[in-house]
Amino acid sequence: VQLQESCPGLLKPSQTLSLTCTVSGDSITTSNNWSWIRQPPGKGMEWSGYITYSGSTYYSPYLKSRTSISRDTSNNQFYLQLSSVTPEDTDINYCARSYSSYISGSYYSYYNYWGKRTQITISS
Repeated sequence: VQLQESCPGLLKPSQTLSLTCTVSGDSITTSNNWSWIRQPPGKGMEWSGYITYSGSTYYSPYLKSRTSISRDTSNNQFYLQLSSVTPEDTDINYCARSYSSYISGSYYSYYNYWGKRTQITISS
């Protein structure tokens, strides 16, 4: 399984960030969740959201108002859009395949395939 990200790299404040993750070796419609993870400078990884194999979407509450995750099943791709970016959105992004397990009353996500790190810089 391989995940390949594409992104603009550099954006200006107020623009919309669009990320594409192209999946090979697996279908985004048969199983698993397809996730976006970010890592701000000097911080740990943060979950941005994911789209399930059936097309349902889930978002981080911190980004939900500005984030949209969608997919193109014919091209086996999924996308993230983040609107109204600011310099605080400068980070490294990853797309990943994940699955959830329900253990002792809580859901846990496990990430088993990752795309390469992608630097996003927001600067005027």
